[in-house]
Amino acid sequence: MCSGHVTAHLQSTPNTALLLRPLATGRGLRRSIARFRTSRPSKQIVKAKAHSADSQSLSRRQALLLGAGSLAASNFATPDTVQAETEAVTASGIQSAETVQLGQSGLQISPVGVGAWSWGDRTGYWGYGNEYQKDDNLEAYKAVVGNGISFIDTSEVYGFGLSEEFLQDFMKQTGTQPVIATKFAPLPWRFREQNVVEACKKSLKRLGISKLGLYMIHWPGFITNGWCNDAFVQGLADCQQQGLTQAVGVSNFNLGRVKTAQQILKDRGTSLASNQVQYSLLYRAPEKNGVKQACEEGGTSLIAYSPLAQGLLTGKFTESNLPKGPRGATINKERVAEVQPLLGLMRDIGSAHGGKTPGQVAINWTICKGAVPIPGAKSARQAKEAAGAIGWRLSNDEMAALDNESSKLPSALGAPFENW
Repeated sequence: MCSGHVTAHLQSTPNTALLLRPLATGRGLRRSIARFRTSRPSKQIVKAKAHSADSQSLSRRQALLLGAGSLAASNFATPDTVQAETEAVTASGIQSAETVQLGQSGLQISPVGVGAWSWGDRTGYWGYGNEYQKDDNLEAYKAVVGNGISFIDTSEVYGFGLSEEFLQDFMKQTGTQPVIATKFAPLPWRFREQNVVEACKKSLKRLGISKLGLYMIHWPGFITNGWCNDAFVQGLADCQQQGLTQAVGVSNFNLGRVKTAQQILKDRGTSLASNQVQYSLLYRAPEKNGVKQACEEGGTSLIAYSPLAQGLLTGKFTESNLPKGPRGATINKERVAEVQPLLGLMRDIGSAHGGKTPGQVAINWTICKGAVPIPGAKSARQAKEAAGAIGWRLSNDEMAALDNESSKLPSALGAPFENW
């Protein structure tokens, strides 16, 4: 696939385009290709792991022809099982009035987490450096832990590592430690399960901790490493086996990939704790594409990112107050106008619960759907609002009314990862 086609495909979702922009355009793509050429595996041999008397090997060309399924079968015929870790990851210095278990992992977290994508973001998407600074993120962190939220989600690509580094600073300054989730990015030059382990260790160093609560694959590999996704899942199990994380999960995985990951991890003696996907009143695809059901049936928690539809469900945007930057492409006057009936219903429901805001109603809706929402919080005010969604529940009638009203609206854009 040529670079123009890659760019066009990634730009179908603004979030994705900005997150991967260094890999998809101009100089960034050339650098990625150069790095791929110098660090990819041997052109001749892909070594296959087996516990039989004679080891087998496949040439790279043969492996590609056989496909990911055959390669996975050759590589992981009889893998080592994950040994149970006796030391559980728990939040320190944070009092949570309510906790839930993530999948079957035994990991206990608050029913609402916070996403740290915007902390130190250097893509320009969230306005870091102009609209807010590191001190604002610190105040957000203090409000997060001070209001009983014990689960924070980040990634090695958020701020190109800066989000993880901020978290280390914030934990040291406050003497607290939430349960931290971070993610492995299947960049074009990564092919092996060992890449997952290496990336996990680097994230731990940036975070300044010895063990994660949850480690995930950020999105499925594609183009250069689309055939490596099973290996990446094996890498998650390796991280768990080495005591680097208590639980393992995936993100942006479709129905087929979820089931495959569940089976691979089951064969390794562990489980898929979570699948992190976009899920909100304005994006209900997981209910329709089988992902939510597969998670429920397999004992996998659904973690919901963008539960506020990037701020649209808070009601803060109006025709005269629209978001700046790339978000303005999708949150425009027309979109703001068409969601007003839903926001009106959310305000009425919030009033019946002691003055809850539309944003708190939106977050609580995802909780009632059985998901763990992780709204972003750039400031203390946003963090406190997220915490206000904990400790109460919408009624069945209110859920039905919200489902009905939201079903009348066009869906928000989904990440193209979900279809790969």
